[in-house]
Amino acid sequence: MNIYLSSEFIKNFKRLTRRNPSLKNKIKEKLTLFQSNPLHPSLRIHKLVGKREQSWSISVEKDLRIIFIFVKDGVLLIDIGKHDEVY
Repeated sequence: MNIYLSSEFIKNFKRLTRRNPSLKNKIKEKLTLFQSNPLHPSLRIHKLVGKREQSWSISVEKDLRIIFIFVKDGVLLIDIGKHDEVY
């Protein structure tokens, strides 16, 4: 599966990891797991509703989410942040 990054995701990833560098490895581990086993229970993947009804969410840690959509040959990561920021 190909993983593409939106400019919004990149901007928020840099902001988050600048404040907390240890998150970088945690996020990369979750994305590696997602790429190899997208249905792994620790990812807690779920489809969103409302204004983001075409999007899906991956849990990185308790209050950190990656929002993505499916594209033709993979997924596009569109946002990352705290639960209240991205929903």
